[in-house]
Amino acid sequence: MPPTLHVTQANAQAAHDQLFAPWVRQLGLCDFEVREGFVAATLPSTPEQQFAGAIVCGQAIMAAIDTVASLAMMTTQRQTKGTVYQHTHFLRPAAAENFRIEVEVLRFGKASAFAQAHVRNPAGDLVAHASAEFAF
Repeated sequence: MPPTLHVTQANAQAAHDQLFAPWVRQLGLCDFEVREGFVAATLPSTPEQQFAGAIVCGQAIMAAIDTVASLAMMTTQRQTKGTVYQHTHFLRPAAAENFRIEVEVLRFGKASAFAQAHVRNPAGDLVAHASAEFAF
């Protein structure tokens, strides 16, 4: 698939599997929900992502946020050149659970676009919130 792929519900998993590095695919993102300017995915919690106390490490969560945000950018008519900024707030420990990551594209500027992400546990509690900027 070319890097200018337009991501849809029908091709989201294939886009994820073909566009991202092997270690990103190993995060196991799945259950994609896609519409224009929005992508949600499940991040399964695995022992490889956990440290003491069965808490999922922030690096895994941040990589998953960036991946889902990149896919959300690819649902629009403008093609991203990549992430230029991501700021993540961790609001509670990410206990050994699966997490739902939802990313919404907020707006486009002349050379960049902005998105926000919410990471929730199965109870719906907000685990992390992120803002991201992408170059165009």
